[in-house]
Amino acid sequence: MAAKTEAPPAAAAAPADAAAPKKSGGMMGTLIPVVVVIVLAPAISWAVAQFVIVPQLKKGLSAPADEAAHGEAAPAEHGGGEHAPAKAEKGGHGKKGESPAGAGNTYAFENVVVNLAGTMGTRYLKTSFLVTGADPTLRAQFEANKPRMLDVSLNVLSALTLSDLEEAGAKNIIREKLGAAYNQALGRKVAEQIYFSDFVVQ
Repeated sequence: MAAKTEAPPAAAAAPADAAAPKKSGGMMGTLIPVVVVIVLAPAISWAVAQFVIVPQLKKGLSAPADEAAHGEAAPAEHGGGEHAPAKAEKGGHGKKGESPAGAGNTYAFENVVVNLAGTMGTRYLKTSFLVTGADPTLRAQFEANKPRMLDVSLNVLSALTLSDLEEAGAKNIIREKLGAAYNQALGRKVAEQIYFSDFVVQ
């Protein structure tokens, strides 16, 4: 009788041992999809941002800038007057009948892109602007010193921080800095006013 009573616990122990590997296998089966999701989610998010969201943002930001450059440039000149012909010259398409003298006192910088200071290369400024002045040789002087003038522009713009651009009147401060830098580089006052036709922070 003692032998019969000992046999059932041994038989009961066998199914418990057999069930133990199934439990651990089931745990691994549920962990694999979780690990895959944790590893793939950031990669998928990055790919969507890089190839879908960023291109759409760039396209959306460039469309209003183009409209501003073509349709709203005249009101931005604060009354225009003597600077109206200069603004038309910015794009290289002067108005018919415009005097050649008016073309000599402007110089356009197109699509200048700089990394903003303090952002570790993650944020940048893209801008286009027109430099004007009373001196009829302004264009000739800028053309003759083109690499130097571009370097001056890059130095001034790349020294800006994101907080500089968020301040009230930031564009006016940038205008003053650029004008002063150009005049210092040329050794006399040539640049008097700067008009932005494109100003995008990304």
